[in-house]
Amino acid sequence: MGTKSWWSRTDNRLLEAALGLAALLVGVFGVLIPALGVAGLIDPMDTREVEAETTTRVPGSVTGAVAGHGMTLVGTHQAGLVFAEPAVGQRLLLALPEIIGSLLLLLILALLLQMARTLRGGDVFVPMNARRLSVIGLTVLVQAVLSPVLSALTTEALVSGTPTADQIPFSATFTGEYVLLAFLILALGEVFRRGTKLRADTEGLV
Repeated sequence: MGTKSWWSRTDNRLLEAALGLAALLVGVFGVLIPALGVAGLIDPMDTREVEAETTTRVPGSVTGAVAGHGMTLVGTHQAGLVFAEPAVGQRLLLALPEIIGSLLLLLILALLLQMARTLRGGDVFVPMNARRLSVIGLTVLVQAVLSPVLSALTTEALVSGTPTADQIPFSATFTGEYVLLAFLILALGEVFRRGTKLRADTEGLV
């Protein structure tokens, strides 16, 4: 007697639609809008959250007396570096971490969507999905390491040669949870790979 799967075609379509919508939103709000801001077609990003060593506002920054750099450092240890009228290079540095992070997230969502489509055939345990999981795990690992470093490097470039440089130390904060998640996904990919290989070997004996 056969058993009926709890996963229906409607469930699969809803999953694909949700992943497609997520990819669209990330593409629009994480890549397109920041890129348009860099190009000056819409209001650009003008603030970067930083860790400041002091709690004092940069002298003269409100009146524009900071050697024409037009930036304001406001806040305590978690401060905001605000640019009055960021130039093209500054706009690019401000938006670059978000754009790169969103592109990596788009890659993950695209791979998940491809995995979801394999459910149409009723079997997600295929060799290609094992490779996709490995790529997803590596992408999460890259994002966990690259995002803090890229944010720190672009912040360093933004404040270099300005009065705020001495008050904003080079700082990259890594999140261990994302590194752990990456290794869990890589382990799951290896389970998929071994499972599909074992099944192929078993089918070959029949």
